[in-house]
Amino acid sequence: MATLRFLLNGERVEEHEAPPTMTVLDYLRGVRRLTGTKEGCAEGDCGACTIALARPGRGGLRYEAVNSCLMLLAQLDGTAVVTVEGLAAKDGALHPVQQALVDTDGTQCGFCTPGFAMAMFAFQQGGEAAGDAAIHEALAGNLCRCTGYRPIIEACRRIAGRNAPPAGDAAAVEAGLGKLALDNEYSRDGQRFFAPRNIDVLIKLLGYFPEATLLGGGTDLGLLASKERRRFPAVISLAGIDELHEIRIGPDSIRLGGAVTYTKALPHLDKYFPAFGALVRRIGSRQIRNLGTFAGNLATASPIGDTLPCLIALDAGVRLRSTKVREMKVEDLITGYRTTALGKGEFIESITIPHLGAGQQFFAYKLSKRFDQDISAAIAAFRIEIKDGAVGSLRAAYGGMAATAKRAASVEAALTGKPWTPETLADIDAVLACDFAPIDDQRASGQYRLRVAANLVRRLQLESSGGAPPRLEAL
Repeated sequence: MATLRFLLNGERVEEHEAPPTMTVLDYLRGVRRLTGTKEGCAEGDCGACTIALARPGRGGLRYEAVNSCLMLLAQLDGTAVVTVEGLAAKDGALHPVQQALVDTDGTQCGFCTPGFAMAMFAFQQGGEAAGDAAIHEALAGNLCRCTGYRPIIEACRRIAGRNAPPAGDAAAVEAGLGKLALDNEYSRDGQRFFAPRNIDVLIKLLGYFPEATLLGGGTDLGLLASKERRRFPAVISLAGIDELHEIRIGPDSIRLGGAVTYTKALPHLDKYFPAFGALVRRIGSRQIRNLGTFAGNLATASPIGDTLPCLIALDAGVRLRSTKVREMKVEDLITGYRTTALGKGEFIESITIPHLGAGQQFFAYKLSKRFDQDISAAIAAFRIEIKDGAVGSLRAAYGGMAATAKRAASVEAALTGKPWTPETLADIDAVLACDFAPIDDQRASGQYRLRVAANLVRRLQLESSGGAPPRLEAL
């Protein structure tokens, strides 16, 4: 495509000069001079760069908070964007979110305020009630360096659940979105960005450009653009392919399309695998979850990718597409440190997670220095079946313990068929050391990782047996 077309604070924008892999943050500040959106960390941690984004064809005009520092400019094609400058009415009247921040003295030094305002705007548009848990989750992706969260939380409580009007003229924005022409290619400065609309076109593009970078949500790829200032000769976005956004619930499994975001999958995880849903909420803030995808987390094959141990423990499978179709287990897809069995021209079409069988339970634990949106020191996931007081079956998988996320085969063998009692776990530390020899790094020492990994098996025994150990996240 020769031009990117999107709505910015209600006004139609046609961009044909900026490179496609410029970050949205750089574009807003440097090109559009909308400097209310701030750069704090440039890696999706602080929330100062938060904007609100609405996409067509997703159930009406629903704005979601996203990190502009992690988005590539071409991802805005066909969307409606609101920055803090777009909240107030044209006559200068403050939006209710802005007024609440003024009334509660929640602005303080002001640097983080635009990001908080946009996170609160998206929260209000969702119509959620003013519960402490919902407010905490809505604001978890925003940091206040003044440490003055009390008035910000009070401002959020005041606007929660109110039917306030969206920024600008909602009807005009929806009408404008309907008129945007979504094309398939945008090229500038030796960079090409492709946005196919169906799987057949995607397969053809991968045939022509086998070395192209696939873009799901961009929460990993965006870091390379924002922190390393890397240029990408060719990027192929999956966002416009409706088939890859599908979630199918069958009698035996749940299938997530290759572009399904964490946010879209969460209600289903909460229903079928509550522990998985709780862990996903700690992977990142709402800004991250609104963009990030399960397939993207899987394809990066990071040893500390939080979803990988869960998918492995649940015996999940993947469907790979190119000109052919391949299916394999997630644990077989991961071949080494940040490497997978994906061949050139292949992409993850879907991830299938079997439902829990009768008597099976699933548990997932994440250990990190900070509760919210922190990189894990270790992750553990267990699918266990207990029969007559003994372990009938067990799948145990860990992340952060080796070069890849993988199963603890010795632990599984040592516990299966044994009485499910604390006494059975007397030597679990030594058994676990047969499976893993973790390294020391900035997040934890190898010795610490082994100790807590063993203790998580003990915690599993308590919880799966009906006990109620202290929830560390509640302390």
